[in-house]
Amino acid sequence: MKALIQRVSYASVRVDQAIIGSIDKGVLVFLGIEKKDDQAVSKRLLHKVLNYRIFSDTSGHMNHNVIEVAGELLVISQFTLAASTTKGLRPSFSSAMQPAEAGRLYDHFVEQAKQRCKVSSGIFGAHMQIESCNDGPVTFLLSA
Repeated sequence: MKALIQRVSYASVRVDQAIIGSIDKGVLVFLGIEKKDDQAVSKRLLHKVLNYRIFSDTSGHMNHNVIEVAGELLVISQFTLAASTTKGLRPSFSSAMQPAEAGRLYDHFVEQAKQRCKVSSGIFGAHMQIESCNDGPVTFLLSA
C-alpha cells in the first residue's frame, strides 16, 4: 500500500462536475492498494499518514503532524500508484489489488481515518477531478 501525500492549503474532488469532498489546511492523500495489502497494512500506513511531521513549527521546521495542526484529510483512491514502471513505456498494473477487494480496503482506511480527524474522500473507482493548492510544495510517497 502506498500513499502519495501532499501538504495543502485546500483541496477538493469532483465527480460529474459536482464537488463531493473538500478540505482546507491538511493533507491530500492519494492511496494505492496492492494485492499483498490487508487491514494490518492499512492500519500501519494510516498511522504514518496521520503522524508524519510535514507541518512547520514556529521555527519553520517540519515538526507537526496533521492532527497537531487540526488539519483535515482528503483521501483519493489512486490505483496507478500500484503500477510497475521499470520495464518499457507502458505501466503494468499486475500488482494492483482487484477493484472489489481494494474498494473494501479503501473504505476501511477512510473509516479508520475518520476516527482520528476530519476526513473527506472521493468515490472509489470513479473518474474524478482533483483540485489542490500544494503548500510548499511538500509531497512524500509513503509505504507500509
